Order: sequence, then structure tokens, then C-alpha cells
Amino acid sequence: MSAAEIKEIVSFVGIFALIIAIALISWSRRKLSGVFAAIITLIAYLCLVLGAIIVIFIVISGPTG
Repeated sequence: MSAAEIKEIVSFVGIFALIIAIALISWSRRKLSGVFAAIITLIAYLCLVLGAIIVIFIVISGPTG
């Protein structure tokens, strides 16, 4: 596997983490309450931060060539 293919897969993981964060935050605000909502929200924000770090790293690292 080349470096470009690895970066592509890693960027897909970052995008997937951002999508999971959106879904979990929406779910916890609409359907859940109490401690369980707080736990799901915490997990969602961790996914958000992880996805953002991955995407920022991929963008800053530039093209492979």
C-alpha cells in the first residue's frame, strides 16, 4: 500500500468519526436524558475531537508525491 492510499484510509476514518459524532450528539439531545445522555454526549465530543485532529493532520500534511 502506498502512502497516498494510507492517507486516504485515515482521512475516511476521520470523516467517519465526525459523522458518528453528529449522530450521537443529535441522538443524545433528542431521545436521551440523565446520566446516559451525558455519557453518550461525552463519547460524541471525543469522536468530534478525534475526527477533527485526523482531518487537520491530513490537510496540513499536504499531498503525497
